[in-house]
Amino acid sequence: MINRFTATCYVVEQITDEPIVASLGNAKFDLFLAKDRPQNFYMWNSMGMASSMGLGLAMARPQQKVIVLDGDGALLMNLNSLTTAAVRAPQNLIHVIWDNRQFELTGGQPTHTAFRANLSLLARGAGFEHVEAVDTQAAFETIFTQALREPGPWIIVAHIDGARSPGRPPKSATYIKHRFMQSLGIAPV
Repeated sequence: MINRFTATCYVVEQITDEPIVASLGNAKFDLFLAKDRPQNFYMWNSMGMASSMGLGLAMARPQQKVIVLDGDGALLMNLNSLTTAAVRAPQNLIHVIWDNRQFELTGGQPTHTAFRANLSLLARGAGFEHVEAVDTQAAFETIFTQALREPGPWIIVAHIDGARSPGRPPKSATYIKHRFMQSLGIAPV
């Protein structure tokens, strides 16, 4: 199994100014701990929407890789985002799905991936060509590095342990939005 924090640290070590959209919960908590930066967008109270926001951002900024750090439970709440992303197919999108097979923050209730659901097969069925499922840190590093170099869109399903993150980014949605927009060269509204 992969440790999500270790893998998140690898992600931020490999990039420069690429925006990262982090889903609510542990995905954003680990990103904040790994490296807080203006190009990180931390989702609060919007389960399932990191995939849609990342897709829109990738379409709006085709010259730059866009990374989404998502959770299995969050993605399962917005599966239609997979089909939309596959149809739009932005070559600069890297969507990492941390799959610990549970809704860890609300008590560890199992997600559908703990039973029969397979996110890699769902992504392929949606139309993604570049889909990888990984179970080790070395495999994650190899495929993430490849995704940074090659056109996508990419789906990387990383099977992770159930470790909870102690990190907590700022809770002000306005602050997060304005800082993120300024990092993209957009005047905050």
